[in-house]
Amino acid sequence: MSEENIAFKSFYYSLGTTSFRMQNFNQKIEQQLDLLNQFWQKPEYTNEKWESNESVQEAYYNFIKERGFLKDGEAPRKAKDARQKTSGMRDIGLIDDNRRLTDVGKKLLEISKNGDFSSDNFLQIPKDSFVYFLQLLKTYITIDKDTGVRPFVLLARLLKKFAYLSKEEFMYLFPLCISKQTTEFIESKLSDFRGKGASVGEIVTEIFMQQQNYKDALDYFIAEKTVTEETFCKVGLNRKSKDYDRAYLPLYNAIKKVYFDDDKSPKAILNLYESSNIGNVKTHWRKFLFKTSSSASIKKSPLAQLHLANMFSNLENEKAFKTVFFKTMHLIKIERTLEDYFDLNRRYLKISDTLLFADEQVKFDVIPKYYFSLLPDEFYNLAFEKTDKLAELQTLEEISPFLKLDEAKLLKAINKDNKTSFTQIGDIRQFVADERTERFNKLIDERFSDTQLIYILQLISKRADKEILELVTDDADIPTIFEYILGIAWYKISERKGDILSFMNLSLEADLLPKTHAGGGEADLVFQYDAENGYPKHTLLIEATLADSTNQRRMEMEPVSRHLGEYLLSHKDLDSYCVFVTNFLHINVISDFRNRRKMEYYGGRNGEEVINGMMITPLENELLIAILQKGVKYPQLYRLFHELQESPLAPKEWYADLKEKIALLK
Repeated sequence: MSEENIAFKSFYYSLGTTSFRMQNFNQKIEQQLDLLNQFWQKPEYTNEKWESNESVQEAYYNFIKERGFLKDGEAPRKAKDARQKTSGMRDIGLIDDNRRLTDVGKKLLEISKNGDFSSDNFLQIPKDSFVYFLQLLKTYITIDKDTGVRPFVLLARLLKKFAYLSKEEFMYLFPLCISKQTTEFIESKLSDFRGKGASVGEIVTEIFMQQQNYKDALDYFIAEKTVTEETFCKVGLNRKSKDYDRAYLPLYNAIKKVYFDDDKSPKAILNLYESSNIGNVKTHWRKFLFKTSSSASIKKSPLAQLHLANMFSNLENEKAFKTVFFKTMHLIKIERTLEDYFDLNRRYLKISDTLLFADEQVKFDVIPKYYFSLLPDEFYNLAFEKTDKLAELQTLEEISPFLKLDEAKLLKAINKDNKTSFTQIGDIRQFVADERTERFNKLIDERFSDTQLIYILQLISKRADKEILELVTDDADIPTIFEYILGIAWYKISERKGDILSFMNLSLEADLLPKTHAGGGEADLVFQYDAENGYPKHTLLIEATLADSTNQRRMEMEPVSRHLGEYLLSHKDLDSYCVFVTNFLHINVISDFRNRRKMEYYGGRNGEEVINGMMITPLENELLIAILQKGVKYPQLYRLFHELQESPLAPKEWYADLKEKIALLK
């Protein structure tokens, strides 16, 4: 059998490439659309081609580097890096092969520039997300010349049938649906194994062992009388260099010695542990072979930490052993690749804001769920059909007649399940808002306890950005996360009164975590309070910044007072004031905000409107942490802030007094 007959052949896919797995996904797309638009307007590049033109590609790399888009050091191959940074946008039709903006890309850039992402569609998702939704319905991944799939349509098909996919099913099985046949096979397996104890790994193994190259490789492996490094170079089916598979020979021999030859000596087990150190799959192998990941524990008690019972136990002959090793080796390799693809697939599909990735499940948000449940089965044949309209702005009906919205059926389905009586699409806006608020409160309970909020705020004080992103989300920058965490903290301080999602005024994903747009970081937190014991009806604006020292004075003194002044002018019937929160307060910022209580603020074209003084209370992050630690509630803070508003103390002494009084609150 020739080596060529058992070469790797793809039978799974990912959206985009691992080189385009960027944090702040929405923001980075919007920034690059703007940068590409600027780049092609430069006279020296206007008539240039992109494809097979490394000088232009390198020029684009330098262009975006100079404008701060790239934060790391110089790429060793600038042209390649430029191609990678833009390839994902081409894959979903925002730019063409020559990296010019398509009509779709121009529409998204227009939305970004306007800064208005509010919903204008029946799905109740932001208008930029709706454009992504339309694009994902058309996006087609080519597997080979005869095979391909539209991942989003395919996922909609699976969610209609099963209501949800577990994280494992989405990660390991969804990318294997590359044709109608494999999809139907996986659907049948899902129907059979859910709740019956079968594993996703068994399904993955069954699928790849249906591929002729894997069958041929196993036959070759079994027929080899002497297994060598070259054997693994042939049967490893590596996507890149076959030489990577040489490392499997020591592992094969070590597993054979421990399990097949039944040598459970410390030396054999420790050799097994060392031999499992194979690149990015070592964790999988060690989890499969050992009870712990602690090397110290394994070295101390090798036999006690070894999994005595697994697939390698009690095999009758060498053929059976080789078969199990071959299948296990490839299952682990495939699972490791699919784990890498998981983040890509999730990140791309999330930009539609129609999907929820929570509680170890993937499912549609409320309105998309009902919408797709009503589409006929014929629509889902689109999952395996290519389109040449990816670069065009199309309506739902232009993408497929089956996508035409039937308002009556949609409302009937929603009313039936939720015991509501909506008569038109506009009526469901509050229904969606109430459902989102309920989910948001659940999210707060599960992920943002007072202890966790305090910890995240302490990390923000230290600017431990990496850990903050891991704890909250990497689809938003740190200033946006600060504002989000501050909003949740103040909502809890306010005993969860009011419409928190409208108060926060932030862009949120369908999972209700923050995301940053290209012009991000500018939203205010606006808390509206009805009259209660302890305070009248009023509005509180909360401004947050991570700027410090001179930058804080330059960036915040004028905008904060302007925001409050304009709000007071436009809401004359309400008492309103502002709290300004930051890591470090410059003394002159304190002075400026305190003295605003005696200063006029003029509005209108010629200053014909005037506000006679305004109240801005500055707070350092450490004081907010103290308030949370003490369990202080908003009525106490309202009284304290307003009592101190009339204090005759100078700004420096006034702020010291504020800190002292907060320390005394109970």
